Amino acid sequence: MRWIEVDNYEQMSEQAAAVVINLVKEKPEAVIGLATGGTPAGTYKRLIDDYKQNTTSYENIKTVNLDEYVGLEKESDQSYTYYMDKHLFDHINLKRENIHLPKAETPPYEQDAKDYEQLIEDLGGVDLQVLGIGENGHIGFNEPGTPFSSKTGVVELDPSTREANARYFENKDDVPTHAISMGISTIMKSRKIILLASGAKKAPILYNLFKTDVTEDIPASILKEHPDVTIIADSEALALLKEKEGSVNR
Repeated sequence: MRWIEVDNYEQMSEQAAAVVINLVKEKPEAVIGLATGGTPAGTYKRLIDDYKQNTTSYENIKTVNLDEYVGLEKESDQSYTYYMDKHLFDHINLKRENIHLPKAETPPYEQDAKDYEQLIEDLGGVDLQVLGIGENGHIGFNEPGTPFSSKTGVVELDPSTREANARYFENKDDVPTHAISMGISTIMKSRKIILLASGAKKAPILYNLFKTDVTEDIPASILKEHPDVTIIADSEALALLKEKEGSVNR
């Protein structure tokens, strides 16, 4: 696991975008796993800027998203389908048939999850997976206690996760209680992973991730066993770790 410290959110976004752009240029038919939320939004903006300035082509790129809320219509402002269209897909030359998110609008959700796992396998797996990290250590929507062997499935969201995501809804009771998420074992099959973290709220979990052995209590800790993981975090997110350890180098 490699750690990269940057000064701020903007630099984190630039570094992450550079990793994606380099892969797109090196492997124009790559499969890229994408995340949602506030953390990767800046990365997607920089991908759009690069596309406009340098005409980096996504024509043969395929994307798979980590997760989607159960029961939300795709057209809903809170769906991750809507998020991805708004923040990336509507602004680059990615073919619609190459865009993949879990189908989670109507039952049977468990079958939708199995189909999504099979789809990722049929695509040949993920070349690069972009991850964020929850304040409780979740990756995707894999909450603490999720078995590391888990595959894509229907998951119940932790109250802290619903609370963190409530800002995207009119009130917290509107936040779905379940989602379809790539499993931890699915994520671990990705050939390369970058995990992004920004802001003081992520400082405690990054410190715990750095110090703790691999444990299902911190889902992200399994990434220590992956051969190619880079954490890109800003100074606020790394403040506690640096205060206690003095360095992010190990």
